[in-house]
Amino acid sequence: MKPNAQLHTFLKPYDPRIRELALQLRTFITDTVPQANELIWDNYNAVAIAYSKTEQLKGAFCHIAVYAHHVNFGFNRGTELPSSTLGLKGKGKHIRHLKVTDFQTFPKPEVEKLLLRAVALSDADLPKNIEVVSAPKSMVMSISERKKRP
Repeated sequence: MKPNAQLHTFLKPYDPRIRELALQLRTFITDTVPQANELIWDNYNAVAIAYSKTEQLKGAFCHIAVYAHHVNFGFNRGTELPSSTLGLKGKGKHIRHLKVTDFQTFPKPEVEKLLLRAVALSDADLPKNIEVVSAPKSMVMSISERKKRP
């Protein structure tokens, strides 16, 4: 799936290294789960991209959040995933994430296993009346007027 054209515009203020890292993580997700929709928020403090088999954040299984010096690779239901050696961070009720600064050291095989488990968790909870789209889309959900980031 091609990214929504606005995604590149949203990432443009970031350092080229961070832009490239965000796009590499995006490709990792879309290659691993090609049927996922991409939901994009150009937020106040980060560009956030969630991945869901529906067009709703409720069905999202993972996300990336782009910051000035790193990108978080998050699992929306990270507290429900089996423990791993990845050392997922976070203190919230559900979300856990990895802080990523370099794609070369990103633990792809281990993250892929957790990603597929996260998809299974999300799939199991999808209500029967939610439409799962057959052709994935990349769509902008909102754009914040004010920005406190690059």
